Amino acid sequence: MFKETVKNLLDEGLKEREDLFLIDFQVLPDHTIKIVIDGDNGVLVEDCMFISRAIEHNLDREEQDFSLEVLSAGATSPLTNKRQYKKNLGRTLSVKTTDDKTVEGKLTEVKDDSILLEWKAREPKPVGKGKVTVKKQADISFDTISKAQVVIKF
Repeated sequence: MFKETVKNLLDEGLKEREDLFLIDFQVLPDHTIKIVIDGDNGVLVEDCMFISRAIEHNLDREEQDFSLEVLSAGATSPLTNKRQYKKNLGRTLSVKTTDDKTVEGKLTEVKDDSILLEWKAREPKPVGKGKVTVKKQADISFDTISKAQVVIKF
């Protein structure tokens, strides 16, 4: 009952701010509410405050004691929502597939059911000695992604 009430309030807040979307939502047995959000244009402290207020101002602490945490998805958090991929177009991703292969490349396209990564590799020349730089790409289905993260480079 309490979880449903909180979820409805959260959904209403997210309807008001369509640029934000839910990554994770938990209500623990001790009534600790944990919410992780992300946004098409990133998440500001004000965005977290907006969602927090949408929930907190509509619950009665006299009826139910609770604690509320609203967080943004971190830069190193795995991508779990298709909207996060669109937000990270042009960035380098490290993608681990269900068959335990890891592919690292620039995210160049997000389709309905897959993503396209591109990268450069050094390979032996077809004829003669030495190596040549080759442009490679992989079309990876969302169904086969077990983990995807943005690669932070300094």
